[in-house]
Amino acid sequence: MSNTDSFVDEVTDEVRRDRLFAMFRKYGWIGVVVVLLIVGGAAWTEWQKAVAADRAQEFGDAALAALEKTDPAERAAALAAIPADKDQRAIQALLLAGSPEGDTAARLAALDALIADATEPQVYRDLAVLRRVGVAGTAQPLAERRAALQGVAVPGRPFRTLAEEQLAYLLIEEGKTDEALTAMTALIQDQESPAGLRQRLASVITALGGTVPDPSATAG
Repeated sequence: MSNTDSFVDEVTDEVRRDRLFAMFRKYGWIGVVVVLLIVGGAAWTEWQKAVAADRAQEFGDAALAALEKTDPAERAAALAAIPADKDQRAIQALLLAGSPEGDTAARLAALDALIADATEPQVYRDLAVLRRVGVAGTAQPLAERRAALQGVAVPGRPFRTLAEEQLAYLLIEEGKTDEALTAMTALIQDQESPAGLRQRLASVITALGGTVPDPSATAG
């Protein structure tokens, strides 16, 4: 009886192997295609990374060369002429707006275009808002500047503390010194405020006759 069972098991194993080989001959190409897709996808990803790195290097080199030009008009023209992809256009616009000697209208237009472009990362758009307020200065109504800054001074946004700093300066511009001192004191005690911002505010508070809070007494 055991010999019969052994023979049946062997036959069953042979049948299973035959079926397995048949299935492999019929469907094995699928596995080969999957492997080729994985390898090809990895190669494509690496190629894209290399191309992106080259583009970033070219953009950076061109931007540095443009910034080295002493003539404002030439510098602006060189920056504007740099080929830029989607991720670089925001940086290009910010660089164009960075020269204080440049055409103010052109700088504001570049910043407005960046701010209005919903496809750009929010971090660049927020930075453009801050830059625009600085470029426009008092030529832009105070209420408009405040509204723009309040949109950036939102918890969780990367430039919240910088926007709140500018909002405090608007209070000084309005002659609301006490409110400005309160806002700046709270900002100095804000744990998210960078050291440079705290130093600037401490100088302003002192100049206004206020008392600079203890740096260790930060808000929770």
